[in-house]
Amino acid sequence: MIITKTPFRMSFFGGGTDMEEYFKEYGGAVLSTTFDKYCYVTVRHLPRFFDYKTHLTYSKMEYISGYDEIQHPAIREAMRLLDMHELRLTYDSDLPAKSGLGTSSSFAVGMLNAFYALKGKYVSKKTLADQAIYLERVLCNETGGWQDQIAASFGGFNRINFDSDGYEVLPIIISPKRKMQLNNNLLMFFTGFTRFSSEVQKANAASRPEDKKTTLSKMHRLVDEAEHILIDKESDLDDFGRLLDETWKLKRQTGSSVSTSGIDALYAKGIDAGALGGKLLGAGGGGFLLFYVQPDKHASVKRAMSDLMYIPFEFENSGTQVIHYTPELYEPVI
Repeated sequence: MIITKTPFRMSFFGGGTDMEEYFKEYGGAVLSTTFDKYCYVTVRHLPRFFDYKTHLTYSKMEYISGYDEIQHPAIREAMRLLDMHELRLTYDSDLPAKSGLGTSSSFAVGMLNAFYALKGKYVSKKTLADQAIYLERVLCNETGGWQDQIAASFGGFNRINFDSDGYEVLPIIISPKRKMQLNNNLLMFFTGFTRFSSEVQKANAASRPEDKKTTLSKMHRLVDEAEHILIDKESDLDDFGRLLDETWKLKRQTGSSVSTSGIDALYAKGIDAGALGGKLLGAGGGGFLLFYVQPDKHASVKRAMSDLMYIPFEFENSGTQVIHYTPELYEPVI
């Protein structure tokens, strides 16, 4: 039996510039971190006592005898990709899917990690990220960027650069004290709305304004400014929050499905209550609102968001991990 534990991510700056059709021509960069909310994937070979070959448990339950019967696209294509058979797979999560935290990509990374471990193979974090990107963007033909798979695999607080040659992951060098201060100044709330990121991306692509490239270029430059604020101990950390407000205003210009009137009203309430800035995490359309709030304004912002669920969190550094490994003897049916 194998159990993997894979973190979710929050993206601060540069989201949208990680789309392949953009960064292959113009380059891109994302500033993001993983945090201590996880998905767990358990896999083992299914004993041969049943009239089905594979048992899958996620938001649904599937009992199947061949690849073509599997309804979940990522599981189906991952099993084909790695030639997996006769499995029992279970998915569990600390936070809901379709919520803007890269949950589907964390699942893809964790599942691939579990499949390799079940085969008795170790693969690098880069291999897991690359194959998760290939799984979601090519095999499953889902619209979206590359940052989620990379963040889930590598973990930590990173700048991820994208260009025509691919990507590189650069850890943000920041003192533990300053990093803790940033963590403590971020408040996250669940709006209750969920949508598939790929659906939002498709809607935004269909309604793409002519000046979107200009907007994404501005969002790209904010990554440099935000990184400078973090690593320069003389900079005012509160400027990071003010930049979040700026990038959120830019992101709202990149597609009609990024925000809604309800989200806009909630964001305005947070700002009026004292938040310096914030953003909706993920592709848009709902999920989690993140605010940068000075400590003396925490109570005020929490009161303003009292109708929403507050989600405390801490940054994490590990990325995807195998947390339980019990090897099995498995002989495929010939």
